[in-house]
Amino acid sequence: MIAMHSRKNLELSSLAVVVLLLSPYSAQSQNEDSFPPYTPPRTEHGTPDLQGIWQSFTTANWNILSHSVESGPFPEILGAWGAVRASYGIVEGDQLPYQDWAMEERDRNYDNRTVVNVTNDPRRFDTGDPEIQCFRAGVPRANYMPYPFQIFQTQDQILIVYEYKGAYRTIYMDYERPRLDASWMGTSNGSWDGDTLVVDVAGFNNHLWFDRAGNFASDTLHVVERWTRMSPYHMHYEATIEDPSVFTRPWDMSFMLYRHIDADAELKEFQCIPLVEPMMYKPLGFYEEDVSND
Repeated sequence: MIAMHSRKNLELSSLAVVVLLLSPYSAQSQNEDSFPPYTPPRTEHGTPDLQGIWQSFTTANWNILSHSVESGPFPEILGAWGAVRASYGIVEGDQLPYQDWAMEERDRNYDNRTVVNVTNDPRRFDTGDPEIQCFRAGVPRANYMPYPFQIFQTQDQILIVYEYKGAYRTIYMDYERPRLDASWMGTSNGSWDGDTLVVDVAGFNNHLWFDRAGNFASDTLHVVERWTRMSPYHMHYEATIEDPSVFTRPWDMSFMLYRHIDADAELKEFQCIPLVEPMMYKPLGFYEEDVSND
């Protein structure tokens, strides 16, 4: 039997519903043991070649824990638009070791996930999912948003370009860079453990969320990622999350990434800033819709 988790531990009506909604071929079963040994191709510098366009097909951006089918915000006007399918979570053990105060904060985040503060002061970060306001997603969230990203490699650096917001991050392979303070994407220093890319990421701001369900981190977040190619078309992603200000212990997540192999695969532009301008600036009187006639 599968334990289902949502923000308030809602239970599905019957086991039959669980069986219908959650396929046995879930992300949870797609682990390293499912693949035969694989030696990835090499770059001209002799390191494993991770280049290409990759994408996660989990629903972790909605909730990194297991969840039932849920409506999107404002179902009274959107109906099934924005609804999310049921899915396993990507967190080992399917629980997050929150400190007591942080569990309460997570629930407040969820309740206020669509409440946007349009004031131009630090309090504008106190409510609302950062994704709503087109802020960068941070690490690890950028890797499981419903948008592809592309990896480029040189001997000294690995560049990841994300379709969402045109965000990017540089993984430094030549020597360790000091972490930045209060950044969305953190500072990434990488090394190779056999065929696995290991990336140490720290130096975040205090506003990162893991998903739309309100799970969050602080500026003491420390992430260690492991990227391992499992076949020409699959890459296994793991991350250990440590944040002593929010959690009682480190915890792990993992999921599979899939490579885009169609001939015309490329990142498209997804600049979300124009999408949020009416929401952010119209209440302040700084936004005028284009009502001109051609």
